[in-house]
Amino acid sequence: MMNLIKKCYYRSFQFILRLASYFINFREPSIINKENAIFEIKNILKSNKKNNVILITGNIIKTTTQFNNLVNDLKNNNVNVTIFSNVINNPTIKNVEEGLEVFLANQCDSIIAVGGGSVIDFAKLVASRATNKKPIEQMKGLLKVKHKPSFLIVVPTTAGTGSEVTIASVVTNDITHQKYAINDPKLIPLYAVLDPIFLLSAPNNITSTTGMDALTHAIEAYIGRSNTKKTKKEALIAIKLIFDNLYKSYANPNDIEAKSNMQIASLKAGLAFTRAYVGYVHALAHALGAKYNISHGLANAILLPEVLKKYRKHAYKPLSEISDYLELTKKDLSKKEKAETLISAIENLNKSMNINNVLKSIIKIEDINFLVNHAYKEANPLYPVPYIWDKKDFKDLYLSLLK
Repeated sequence: MMNLIKKCYYRSFQFILRLASYFINFREPSIINKENAIFEIKNILKSNKKNNVILITGNIIKTTTQFNNLVNDLKNNNVNVTIFSNVINNPTIKNVEEGLEVFLANQCDSIIAVGGGSVIDFAKLVASRATNKKPIEQMKGLLKVKHKPSFLIVVPTTAGTGSEVTIASVVTNDITHQKYAINDPKLIPLYAVLDPIFLLSAPNNITSTTGMDALTHAIEAYIGRSNTKKTKKEALIAIKLIFDNLYKSYANPNDIEAKSNMQIASLKAGLAFTRAYVGYVHALAHALGAKYNISHGLANAILLPEVLKKYRKHAYKPLSEISDYLELTKKDLSKKEKAETLISAIENLNKSMNINNVLKSIIKIEDINFLVNHAYKEANPLYPVPYIWDKKDFKDLYLSLLK
């Protein structure tokens, strides 16, 4: 059993952080949300007197029609454009430094990120490194970004990470393979441009797993101990939108309304967890991503119902509230029954989108201790989970995935 003193320390740390959060400026970016919203970007740049941008994206997005429409629109309006598309999944410190070199070499005055969570996190770090001399390793943790980052506009091309509104950016150490977060309100982009046209070209497996990523954000924010009335409201809206629209978006890739609703859900979930934090699903998933480079959304999708089951009675109340909000059960059922119904609904949503437990063929027994230590170190004392686990709990969870 976990040492009582250690557990009290974790809860005290979380309580102090929650109090401090009321004095932190969790500002929201200016949001443009409509079809073909990207054509507003030239006006944003002009009004802010920016005309030399680096467009950060991935190699696949770079080939899409909508991306090239954006490039041409900027160039036709006298904006100098440098494209950096060498962003890898789960970006590393070395990768970020490569992007920074291009930004500095071309004397860019602004950054536009067009992509999913990895691309947006990457751009946040390039923007921060451009104005802060300290290396990324020294920004690890809370409130370590001293100077305001470079001008940043983000265009999410997936509906899941919420990175367009969060204070966090995740990066992997090339040498230790440790995956960790830099958390600072200065990382919140100045503008978030939600253009559902970009989501039309997303493969089904990206639609499903990023959507489950957003669901994980919202549920972990709601059931944690650092939520507020506002974060709980944002989380519930996100959860409802996801249950109503994710499968539609998956089954009908051309459903622009469902795509747009999923973008809103992702944003709402981001607003919830950037203040209320996430939980053990993320700690476990980040360890898997660091060791095996597995998709974060896929790992979250598989882990979410398993972690919720392991919380047991400690999460029945908030999970039953979510179940009531979704009208999944009759009101007179017990909190346990409502919670179990919600978990089953999550499992069924996974199955409907062909998300299966691929982790049993990926996780190696000899890596369990690395995974446990990585997840435990990330989670504590920061994550305000319903129930604090010891290392044995983390190990048992990983081992259960191999059955």
